[in-house]
Amino acid sequence: MKMIPVLICALISLTVADNDLDTLYPELEHSRTIYVLENGPRLSVTAEQSKVVSRRGGNATLPCKIQRDQSLAPNRKMRIKWTKLTSDYLKEVDVFVAMDFHKKSYGSFHGRVHLQGSSPMDASLVITEITLEDYGRYKCEVIDGLEDGTVVVSLDLEGVVFPYFPRLGRYNLNFYDAERACRDQDAIVASFDQLYDAWRGNMDWCNAGWLSDGTVQYPITTPREPCGGKNTVPGIRNYGLRDKDKNHYDVFCFTSHYKGRFYYLIHPSKLTYDEAVRACQKDGAQIAKVGQMYAAWKLLGYDRCDAGWLADGSVRYPISRPRRRCSPTEAAVRFNGFPDRKHKLYGVYCFKGHN
Repeated sequence: MKMIPVLICALISLTVADNDLDTLYPELEHSRTIYVLENGPRLSVTAEQSKVVSRRGGNATLPCKIQRDQSLAPNRKMRIKWTKLTSDYLKEVDVFVAMDFHKKSYGSFHGRVHLQGSSPMDASLVITEITLEDYGRYKCEVIDGLEDGTVVVSLDLEGVVFPYFPRLGRYNLNFYDAERACRDQDAIVASFDQLYDAWRGNMDWCNAGWLSDGTVQYPITTPREPCGGKNTVPGIRNYGLRDKDKNHYDVFCFTSHYKGRFYYLIHPSKLTYDEAVRACQKDGAQIAKVGQMYAAWKLLGYDRCDAGWLADGSVRYPISRPRRRCSPTEAAVRFNGFPDRKHKLYGVYCFKGHN
């Protein structure tokens, strides 16, 4: 019985509070329904193809088309921005920005990029004089007032992946050493996608190497005991992300077409390394790099059964037509190691660039 008075008091208090609100805010409505009509985005961005394939020194057009609702008022300040995604997707590098008549290109892309501009709704990006570093994924972003849209397009390059280690021997490169080693051989550190494509093309290599995303991996087409075990399936063996400063491995490099001539120098005698360097210079060329030999072999079918010096002090020769005494079992770039540079046992491969 004692709870009834308490309940009555509570009801009275609520009524008084409600009456106070009515007194303080007479214009306040007790209930209001808000209807939101959503017809989807009024601006979208599309690409008719998600991947474009080109080559070093060539041109490419990355597609990006704007679809804009006609109900949107004309906007001269619509902003188009292209960025390049890093291989780990953690950063975006500015490539090109356009707004009305204002246009700007950035960094290594300066002077090499522009909008195709076939129509006001065409935001496609044209890249000229493509470099190895241009390989990767690009994002097209369009901002029109409160509306925006994005699309990602990949730029792939025709080329070849090759494993590399320096004179010091195997497993002597941290990630930054690996980057320099590839650059010195006219190449870049390969991506996982590039290594995967090479594996699908029968690349088999039992030494782990750095990739551009900071992982360490190696491709196996013929499983065997020293390479992950003979009872495993073919595939890409993955050590995962490694410490870029402290861990040491080989590296997988990638190179593409070049502008120039790669050739074996016809010389009356065998050469030491220093003599080989001077012989190429006398011929108006430079001693060739490992990446140039791989590009000539893979992309141009270059074939020569003569071992010759290369710029890093290694001795190699490219065979595209396997035959007796010349890589009889497979087409390959054959490696004779890093001999004493004073040995007069080899010829030389030269490269003459075309500007």
